[in-house]
Amino acid sequence: MTESKETNGLKQGTLNILNGIGLGVIAALVPAAILGQLMKALLGVAPAFAQTVINITTFTQSLLAAMAGFCAAYLFQMNMIQICSVAAAAMIGSGAVTFKNGLIMVAGTGDVINIGLTITLAILLIKLIGNKLGSYTTILLPIIVLVVGGGIGLLILPYVKTVTTFIGMIVMAFTKLQPLLMGVLIGMSFAAMIVSPISSVGIAVAIGLTGVASGAANLGITGAAYTLGIMSYSVNGMGTTLAHFIGTPKIQMANMLEKPKLFVPVLLSSALSGLLAAIFNLQGTPNSAGFGFSGLIGPLAAYAKMTPGWGSIILLTVLYVVYPVALGFFMRWLFIDRLSFAQAEDLRLEV
Repeated sequence: MTESKETNGLKQGTLNILNGIGLGVIAALVPAAILGQLMKALLGVAPAFAQTVINITTFTQSLLAAMAGFCAAYLFQMNMIQICSVAAAAMIGSGAVTFKNGLIMVAGTGDVINIGLTITLAILLIKLIGNKLGSYTTILLPIIVLVVGGGIGLLILPYVKTVTTFIGMIVMAFTKLQPLLMGVLIGMSFAAMIVSPISSVGIAVAIGLTGVASGAANLGITGAAYTLGIMSYSVNGMGTTLAHFIGTPKIQMANMLEKPKLFVPVLLSSALSGLLAAIFNLQGTPNSAGFGFSGLIGPLAAYAKMTPGWGSIILLTVLYVVYPVALGFFMRWLFIDRLSFAQAEDLRLEV
């Protein structure tokens, strides 16, 4: 019984940290991902306003670590002092803050993997300390968590960055050598992540997913999202169905984990979508990868890498709307109507 409780506690704790990072990534990166290209287009029309918005959203990206730390600590139901301590430690260990010649500089998002490790250290410290500090908790806890948790995060940062950079280089190297195969594999991988507790955006940022690999991740997620929405439209309302691709297919996470067979149509859809991304050289950035169709982040990032014009707009409309809708109805026909492999009821959401 005790071992079972410890296992469940470890599982829930891991989910809290992963979900906290995912929420932080979305809150920090979505504003820049949605507004970035729009504001660049407006620089010639309203330069002062557009540049101000660009500056604001760019700076917000650098707060990713603090937001992730705040969200993770909140999910652990910590108090305000504990939450702020975790957020501060995460910021120090992220690498987004650098110290040189007496100056403090904030730039970039930091290393997401190291952010996760620093958050874990900070939370473990808080759990270890508990109520041992008594009335001095308010004074001493932030100091201990910041110096010890954030300090260790800062020490291990160079080594973690080396590992994450190496992983990113491997992915990009395989993409260049075998773009079609890697398009399929990346599409499937990110579709699986988007309906799991793992943050697809966090992983993309962590390994620096860019170019066709980023495009394949987005289109793979898009294919999975439309498939889940269309396969379940008869048991879910219109708003819930639209939420799969306008919002996120992660709303189906509980159903997917409870009925693993549902991964079959999802992975098949994402494999075909990732293949198309490689064929049409669909691209993106580390900050746009992992969102799919949500907020039009994937299509906008892809368009920024294409030749401007109606040809590119039509191609993106086909790839991000027409094709995935047709694919979703095909998967519904094949796996529900034809093979009876799954039922729409399997994907019912209680909203």
